[in-house]
Amino acid sequence: MNFLIYDIVLLVSFVVFTVIFLYKRRTNLKRDGLLFLYKTKVGMRIINNIGKKYKKTLNLLSYVSVILGFMLMFGGIYIFGKTLWVYIFEKEIVSLLKVPPIMPLLPYLPQVFKIAYLPSFYFIYWIVILAIVAVTHEFSHGIFAINKKVKVKSTGFGFFPFFFPVFLAAFVELDEKKMEKKKIFSQMAVLSAGTFANVLVAIISFVLLFAFFSLSFSPSGVIFDSYTYSLVGVSAITSLNGQSVGNLTYSQIMNLTIPEEINNISTEKASYLAQKESLASQEDNAELGFLILYNDAPAIRANLSNTIVKINGVTITSKEKLGEELARFSPGDSVIITMLEDDAFRDYEIQLGKDPDTNKTYLGIGFLQKESSGILGKIVQYFSSFKKEEIYYIPKFQAAEFIYYLLWWLVMINFSVALVNMLPVGIFDGGRFFYLAMLAITKSEKKSKKIFSIITYLFLAAVFVMMVFWAISLF
Repeated sequence: MNFLIYDIVLLVSFVVFTVIFLYKRRTNLKRDGLLFLYKTKVGMRIINNIGKKYKKTLNLLSYVSVILGFMLMFGGIYIFGKTLWVYIFEKEIVSLLKVPPIMPLLPYLPQVFKIAYLPSFYFIYWIVILAIVAVTHEFSHGIFAINKKVKVKSTGFGFFPFFFPVFLAAFVELDEKKMEKKKIFSQMAVLSAGTFANVLVAIISFVLLFAFFSLSFSPSGVIFDSYTYSLVGVSAITSLNGQSVGNLTYSQIMNLTIPEEINNISTEKASYLAQKESLASQEDNAELGFLILYNDAPAIRANLSNTIVKINGVTITSKEKLGEELARFSPGDSVIITMLEDDAFRDYEIQLGKDPDTNKTYLGIGFLQKESSGILGKIVQYFSSFKKEEIYYIPKFQAAEFIYYLLWWLVMINFSVALVNMLPVGIFDGGRFFYLAMLAITKSEKKSKKIFSIITYLFLAAVFVMMVFWAISLF
């Protein structure tokens, strides 16, 4: 909470500083559509020196940039199409989404909308990452432009005038007349250079993220999210809460079970446990002749939940380590299990059971196979794949989590910007890139402009459709 206060103070200070800065230098401020552009010559020397000094390297990288541009365009179209499909045909997922499909990633957005699969996004993250993304993107445009002998007139920053002036993006102003006279490939190399830089920064950031995580966090527990369970035939149930029964129907089972308590259900071979709330969602299963019931195990009996940190003082660092420690004991032995609950440690004395299938020592916890829903969820899962979901990690120093998530967001945002910016839509670099590709194929400006116009309107229509279906899901 203290950090959040400091972060908000930093945001307010930044806004005040920006207002004063822009007011004092208002002669350099020009209106361009919805943006105010602040033009400078900052970075011009760097852009010119790199663009002229490394000609051979940049000529080679031009091919990489253009090929990558096409790959990102196809990837962006695919993800856009999958997202459109989800909004139209998968209403259950859409109803869970708390933000509209078109929404800029602003500070505190995951916190405000309580998006569980995204970490907190602070203002300091936002301003640092935005600066890195925008500067590398635009400088790359400028460097490749100089390499292709297109003059860079100025550099600068863009600001939104709404609510409060906030740094939105960097830009390089090119000599558009010279740019249009260049060969198609040269123009495409300049246009795709920004996303090439974003991908490069994303790759470097991911390597740093992996290395930093490996050095700064240690596995210190195992996170479980279920108990072991079995499929039990309804006709096989012989006892319910100590009462002998036979030939039960689903409605009779629901009448005999007690709400908000663990109910004992037995067959001739084994005992099981279930809550009435979980049985209430199994009517379809009952019609097929079975129910999903928890095995009668020590973990559920003791109401263990979430994270096992130690067994008899031995730190549990993996599922394998958990299995090894349990194997040292026999069924019926008592052990002290240390759990992490609400950021505090609590010890439980547990009498271990016997696995009904293997007769080995048995605790009775389970691990569900987690699949992230939606395109964004899968991307988030991919970029966190080295951090195992079932492992609880402890940072080795206080600022470790802050740095880790800064790098994580840097990877995510660079990758996202690269994909979105290469969509074949007029407002992005991908729009002009797509037009040039059509021009190379058709050899006709008229046909190329028509195809480009149709594609742009199709994308805008698709965005409108997604917004409509998202709005409908709110009611």
